[in-house]
Amino acid sequence: MGSSVRELAGATPATRDRYVDLLRVASLGAVVLGHWLMAAVTPDGVGNLLAVVPALQPLTWLLQVMPVFFFVGGFSHALSYRSLLRKRPERPEGAGGSEDSVYSAFLRARLQRLLRPTMVFVLVWGAAALLVQLLGGGGGLTGVTLRMVTQPLWFIGIYLAMVAFTPPLLKLHERYGWGAFAGLAGAAVAVDVLRFAAGVPYVEFLNFAFVWLAVHQLGFLRADGRIRRPALLAGAGLVTAGALVAFGPYPLSMVGMPGEKVSNMAPPTLALLCHGLWLVGAVELLRAPAVRLLERPRVWRTVVAANGVAMTAFLWHLTAMFGVYGAMLALDVELPAPASAAWWAQVPLRIALAAALTAGLVAAFRAFERPVSAPPGAAGSTGAGPLAALGATLCLLGVLGLSMVGFGGLLDGRTALLIAIPVSAPAAVAMTLGGWLLVERAGRGTGVRAGRPAR
Repeated sequence: MGSSVRELAGATPATRDRYVDLLRVASLGAVVLGHWLMAAVTPDGVGNLLAVVPALQPLTWLLQVMPVFFFVGGFSHALSYRSLLRKRPERPEGAGGSEDSVYSAFLRARLQRLLRPTMVFVLVWGAAALLVQLLGGGGGLTGVTLRMVTQPLWFIGIYLAMVAFTPPLLKLHERYGWGAFAGLAGAAVAVDVLRFAAGVPYVEFLNFAFVWLAVHQLGFLRADGRIRRPALLAGAGLVTAGALVAFGPYPLSMVGMPGEKVSNMAPPTLALLCHGLWLVGAVELLRAPAVRLLERPRVWRTVVAANGVAMTAFLWHLTAMFGVYGAMLALDVELPAPASAAWWAQVPLRIALAAALTAGLVAAFRAFERPVSAPPGAAGSTGAGPLAALGATLCLLGVLGLSMVGFGGLLDGRTALLIAIPVSAPAAVAMTLGGWLLVERAGRGTGVRAGRPAR
């Protein structure tokens, strides 16, 4: 049986950065709440509240906090990978394979935390979608749900890429510091210049890597205490993002909007990177009062408890939201026009019901989020690293593909384009499972014990 929250909180080392744990929970919580609030659901489909009320779009400069989560990921990955490097077993001179073993153990530990709850979510929804469509359903709100419920998986896919690139990018950070971040940011600038000024097609998709990895690199800098002027970082990011939106081709909203020609999110833009700088600087400025708050035992226990179920809640929060709307339709409860007075009056009740249903789903599936320690084994082979990298790549492509195609139209062979290649839901699931098995095979028997991930 796992340790209680009280025991885990009490056993927290004095060296642990509790603020990072708070940021992780708060950023995912903000995303969940934002999705619940922005969804403008009607019997005919799902819209976006920000499109209905454009005056609310400036709020995305505060509430689009996904960069904070990726920043925290960089911090955690730096600590975890360095910890594994210190624990690697001694090898005879010339034996090789040491870094391969550490890399595969690192990938295995991280992918377990991500993919165990994710694959349970995928398999449960895949079976439900197949059953619904075999019974002739899949229209109306049900069809919308089947298409949209996997969309947040894009975040899992991007995070997998960050995990896979951590070792080489950490080496660049250790050699060049802020220069490594500048290189990634410069690449993001070049991509947007080629996209908007030169009209080069498809180049914009490179910024899925450059923008998010640049934010991730800020986490490395945070781990080494090299973000010393957060006010300057926040101010520069905010002013630059504002100038880009005011005078450039970038939209005001920092989240995607239906039907817009240019999105700051998909693919990410330089404006979103500057928005990330502003947020990172802002949360660093809030660090001191937050640390004092986290010294209170009750507050820290709450953060520990939330961290233990955060990924499960994130995966299932749209399921809960659509479940609430589906129940309302089944009970003939009127769905008011989005942004009307009646719609706003319903918001607290809808969010409370979605939170309660999410809590029930978390209770049912939270066990799959618990980390599983790898058993000690023999020294890994020199091929463990490449095998793990191949597995991580397949997982990345599979999860991204599934986020795009959804579970609608399973029996019709529905596909979506993933890097110009049509991908169906079954193919995406197979890629993810196959990649995970490769990572598991590479990570077993490396002689490196991952234990509980460092944060």
